[in-house]
Amino acid sequence: MTFLTREMKEHVLTLTMSSPDTRNALTSDDQFEEFESICVEINDNKAIRAVVLTGEGSAFCAGGNVKDMRERKGLFSGDPFDQADAYRKGIQRIPRAIYSLNVPIIAAVNGPAVGAGCDLATMCDIRIGTDKTMFAESFVKLGIIPGDGGAWFLPRAVGYSNACKMAFTGEPIRAQEALTMGLISEIVETERLVGRAQELAASIAQNPPHAVRLTKQLMRASEKSSLDELLDKSAAFQAVCHAEADHVEAVEAFFEKRPGNYRET
Repeated sequence: MTFLTREMKEHVLTLTMSSPDTRNALTSDDQFEEFESICVEINDNKAIRAVVLTGEGSAFCAGGNVKDMRERKGLFSGDPFDQADAYRKGIQRIPRAIYSLNVPIIAAVNGPAVGAGCDLATMCDIRIGTDKTMFAESFVKLGIIPGDGGAWFLPRAVGYSNACKMAFTGEPIRAQEALTMGLISEIVETERLVGRAQELAASIAQNPPHAVRLTKQLMRASEKSSLDELLDKSAAFQAVCHAEADHVEAVEAFFEKRPGNYRET
């Protein structure tokens, strides 16, 4: 059964986690493989210029399966060495895959994003929500830690102090507080959420695609580069951009006050 259903409209790919009965919990190797393979596909398909990720039903993603934890099944079976290996070869494939995306990804957080679901949202470049949106970095409530990279992604999304507050207490963060701390960029009506995310993605996709991809690389590089390193990389990327036909087209479109017509590859 497919977990990620797809809708392609022009240059925007919408991915919907489609297991509402489990509140889109992340539990199986099939799901991890699906995230991994679709991210490779996105990077190989130059027609895709932006991605929207959302959840079907009342939740964005409920994280791991607590019943499996109690019964020591699947990801949670075996001795500590088995479990560590299962994390590395299992759910940790998702953050690596999403982080490798060379186009922007927007999370349309339609409801609770709990545990690994919270971390999944922070793996995305932009997050928007509704008054039903809720985040909880709730691992400590179950006596565990963020095993899927949340301790790396969350501080980068909300800052160290806010991330510590969320991770140490495990308490839920409602939409307005999430907006205040920058965990989401805007709050819209529930019925407009996916449409607004697609609209935002379309506004990204209308820009020269090579410039968007290189800009994303710079934003990612800024997380671990010195200023001098980033300036050097920026100079190299800018030289590439100036040599691109899409740059010439973008300048002409600017003066002619029309949308640019950019190449697919």
